[in-house]
Amino acid sequence: MSFLELENRKIVVFGLANRKSVACSVGRVLEEAGARVIHVVRSRERAETARRLFPRAPVFTCDVEDEENIVRVRDRIAAEEGGPLAGIVHSIAYANYSRGMRPFHETVKQDFLQAMDISCFSFIAIANHFRDLLEPDASMVTISISTTRMAAENYGYMAPVKAALESSLCFLAKSFSAFSRVRFNAVCPSLLKTSASAGIPGYVDSYLFAEKAIPRKKALRTSEAANVVAFLLSGRSSGINGQCLVVDAGMGFNYFDAGIVSRVVG
Repeated sequence: MSFLELENRKIVVFGLANRKSVACSVGRVLEEAGARVIHVVRSRERAETARRLFPRAPVFTCDVEDEENIVRVRDRIAAEEGGPLAGIVHSIAYANYSRGMRPFHETVKQDFLQAMDISCFSFIAIANHFRDLLEPDASMVTISISTTRMAAENYGYMAPVKAALESSLCFLAKSFSAFSRVRFNAVCPSLLKTSASAGIPGYVDSYLFAEKAIPRKKALRTSEAANVVAFLLSGRSSGINGQCLVVDAGMGFNYFDAGIVSRVVG
């Protein structure tokens, strides 16, 4: 038995899009740990990608924007894979950046509510509809960002959406405590090199800045965030509940790095 003790434990991973996805890295780490991974993706095209990347794993489709799809995929997983589930990973986020970079006060209501629905409410809905499939000590983990208190113009309304996602952790943990010991936590990485992030206006510049702000001068690897997800899914993290674990390689304490300061004022 390995340290994480995830051998043969069933874990559902929502959100794989391609090989650069956080969900893909999580799936790889879990498979290496011996877990039985079940992937849930948004479309048939992504299902084909998931099957190529994880030929031994079951793959299901579910567009979480329609809550009835969550119920349907739960029923399919229950019928075809059974239970109980040791954990669920929620690696889903969406924002409509097609209008380009806009001041925050010009946020379009429809875009904000859609982002809230897909990126935040889906986590609550998945927890609710999958609750009877979860082990009593199961773990649910979502993916947030290293800080929701930094007003980055290019990230815009997604920071408040992620803040709502993080706030939901303690409420879910509290309500589930009435009938189980299921834990709810978030992994909050700094900037990652993913296809989804590439769609954010100006992201490359922010990513390059993050590399300079991190003490080791190398950006966070997606696998580093995935390793923390695996830890939170394991019983080794049983004392952690309702928390947001920042994984930023030290970026958060190094904004006044001498090299960065000298470039600005030199």
